[in-house]
Amino acid sequence: MTFDEIKSQVTDLAQAGVARTREMAEITKLRLNNAAEEDSIRKAYTEIGRQYYAAHQNEPKDAFAALCRQIAASKEKIAYNKQKIADIRAAGNIAGDAEDADFEPESAPEESVDNDGGQEPPAE
Repeated sequence: MTFDEIKSQVTDLAQAGVARTREMAEITKLRLNNAAEEDSIRKAYTEIGRQYYAAHQNEPKDAFAALCRQIAASKEKIAYNKQKIADIRAAGNIAGDAEDADFEPESAPEESVDNDGGQEPPAE
């Protein structure tokens, strides 16, 4: 095998590698684009749910009643836990952090809720 033949084979292999790398880069780009679109869909679904809950939390349709109760129960537990955190911080003179304040529960429906999870129900 001559030097020119070896050089030609190496060049061919390098070009094939470059083409393969471009293909893989394009596939990766398309997968990232798909992931961004799927995230956009998830955000839209979340917003649909948020708007439905805001409009119908006190009168949900049958299919959504259990989910609305679950949201209300979770909001009550969050409010209860936040109050306990505030009480603990106040008793120990511990400064609060931004993480404690980033979720403010909306008003829950007037329906009774099941407070599972071993936590005491919020004081009313």
